[in-house]
Amino acid sequence: MTQSQPNLLQHLILFVPLFFVWYFLVIRPHKKKQKEHQDMLNNLAKNDEIVTVGGVHGTIVTVKADTLIVRVSDEVKLEINKTAVSYINKKRKEK
Repeated sequence: MTQSQPNLLQHLILFVPLFFVWYFLVIRPHKKKQKEHQDMLNNLAKNDEIVTVGGVHGTIVTVKADTLIVRVSDEVKLEINKTAVSYINKKRKEK
């Protein structure tokens, strides 16, 4: 009595659709969100009110190449990496 082993074609028929479902439900939305976040970081400007990944709220005073000077109160300014910005709480007013 011999058992038949599934051939390669049967495995491909299962895994190819599974890969496409994984791509469209997980990978593609993640890449889109990453791109939007990177665009947001590239467009940070003075007077934007931001929130960092650590939960610190502040207003951008100076934008440098890789860092920001953020005012968190009247007398306190912090220098943070741009990558620490989670989102813009309030966009500066365009004049």
